[in-house]
Amino acid sequence: MLVTTDQLFNIAYGRFAVGAYSINTLEQALGLLRGSIEAQAPIIVQISHRARQYAGANVLEATTHAVGDLYPEAVYAVHLDHGSEADCYACIDSGYYTSVMIDASRQPFAENVATTRRVVERAHARGIGVEAELGRVGGKEEDIQVEEKDALLTAAGEAAEFVRLTGCDSLAVAIGTSHGVYKFKAGQQGLRLDRLAEIQRALPGFPLVLHGSSAVLPGEVARINAAGGALDPRAQGVNEDEYAAAVPLGITKINIDTDSRLVWTRVYREYFRDHPEVYDFREPGQVFVEEYAHLVARKSAKFGCAGRLAEVRAALAVSS
Repeated sequence: MLVTTDQLFNIAYGRFAVGAYSINTLEQALGLLRGSIEAQAPIIVQISHRARQYAGANVLEATTHAVGDLYPEAVYAVHLDHGSEADCYACIDSGYYTSVMIDASRQPFAENVATTRRVVERAHARGIGVEAELGRVGGKEEDIQVEEKDALLTAAGEAAEFVRLTGCDSLAVAIGTSHGVYKFKAGQQGLRLDRLAEIQRALPGFPLVLHGSSAVLPGEVARINAAGGALDPRAQGVNEDEYAAAVPLGITKINIDTDSRLVWTRVYREYFRDHPEVYDFREPGQVFVEEYAHLVARKSAKFGCAGRLAEVRAALAVSS
């Protein structure tokens, strides 16, 4: 069941967060929808600028909707992640998306406002929601890289002004996370929940988004390295126990990408190590679909949205 991102936010705010998972392949789409059923949780399917370049425009979008037809019980939205202005317009016009993210956070405040406002006007005319970003989340994701020295926490006062001027529907805030596998230095792990509380006070009831939220579990890194990988064993991500603390402070959408890539890497490395005679990539692909579904189910429990599918469907029926 395809729904709008705003519909999910209206149901979730202050009660649970919806997991937003980036996909690049058919196997990820299959595992994600299967995982939503395993968890009985709503989800947001995210497709990035680079994913669209990799697969071809509208290929992953059409794949997502086709897989959605296989799981009619699922409740999901489709979202463009980290789009340019041109990306946003293409996705708005495609008819596949329920929301888009315009990432003009590297621009000065006034330019970020102006760019975001243009996208909002175009999107709202088609009934599509817009996520924007204020502050700079550090690290590397796709072709976006922000050095640690350039990362900036979101200021509460600026956030309120930004939302007022742009009319955006949700806001990605920088509260200490970073993109990629190397999120935190040893001893520096943790979300700035104090800053998040300030932002919520300035924007009461407004959906906030947490980027760079993967946990980078040490067990995944160790298994990848044992199967021939060379990741830094000191890699650290977000403490999964902090997700729940962020929900009452306005976090309504939590983005996951790196953890999915780690599962993919671990599954394929281990499978071909243990089955060197195999050349059929569908065999490890089937393993990955199952493993990814389990990841989505575990994350959903941490986000507080597991077991809520019937409740969400009932709320959607009432609102319609």
